Amino acid sequence: MAEAAPLLEVEAVERTFGGGRSLFGLARPAVHAVQQVTLDVRPGETLGIVGESGCGKSTLARMLAGLDRPSGGVIRFRGADLAEAARRDFKATARRVQYVFQDPLASLNPRKTIRTILEAPLIHLLGLSRRRREERLAELMEAVNLRPEFLQRYPHEFSGGQAQRIAIARALAAGPELLVLDEPVSALDVSIQAQVLNLLDALKQRFGLTYVFISHDLAVVESVSDRIAVMYFGRLAELGPAGSIFAAPRHHYTRLLLDSAPVPGRPLQAAEREGGELPDPYRPPPGCAFAARCPAAETDCRERRPSLESAADDGNHLAACFHPPSVTGGSRGKG
Repeated sequence: MAEAAPLLEVEAVERTFGGGRSLFGLARPAVHAVQQVTLDVRPGETLGIVGESGCGKSTLARMLAGLDRPSGGVIRFRGADLAEAARRDFKATARRVQYVFQDPLASLNPRKTIRTILEAPLIHLLGLSRRRREERLAELMEAVNLRPEFLQRYPHEFSGGQAQRIAIARALAAGPELLVLDEPVSALDVSIQAQVLNLLDALKQRFGLTYVFISHDLAVVESVSDRIAVMYFGRLAELGPAGSIFAAPRHHYTRLLLDSAPVPGRPLQAAEREGGELPDPYRPPPGCAFAARCPAAETDCRERRPSLESAADDGNHLAACFHPPSVTGGSRGKG
């Protein structure tokens, strides 16, 4: 049986902030936030994107949802250029892809009731009648396990977990196919995180959704993702099935992330070797951006930039590394 076509395709996407020339013709510094990222998102899957703060994962997420435009490359949704589709019919594009923000309370207008917040996409994107809006509001509140009377309240009257459920309901209101979730549980207590993650899983099955899940929490990413993309300094370091990434990482940065994460029953790993430093974001290095921190870096790593290539026989596990770590040398969870 042929594999389904990707729902979302990202091809050589870049995002640069700054740059250009000043009034006097001087070159302005530019930050290369996302560099040459190519990946796809398959219907019905959860693609996790993980990396340290500043690696470009949230910038990429905003571009996937159409909240920001790439400086280069193209993003396609069901084969059509997302930016062009938005220019032609913004409402149709917004209905297909929705965004859930990290801080639920900051993403909800404090001056408006929950009813007004949830009705906005029903009016402006779907154009529903008053009667149909009432039916849809009831469906949404039931889907996220909130009582109907909460519709008359304001965002500040809710806990963080309840506010995130409202934010999820708002994202679901227009009936999207893809949800981009940017650190959706990082601002919540651990017990509430589990409830929201269980809710997201139930909603995915109920509505046939596809997720792009952004996080720096490896435990969360491992529990929700079918595939994982590891980002470092704006580029993809590794991409593959979640089980393969965690059992046998093929990039030293991925190994560093896994070894740095606390695991019950495993002693804390030794600190990163001295001399490692982050590259200058205004002057990306010519070779591998991780070379200064990598224990296996050679001369070729500093001179040439490795491309994302197959790191497994099936071709589903990709890594950008000239000298990958041994697949038998210390996978996650081993002491």
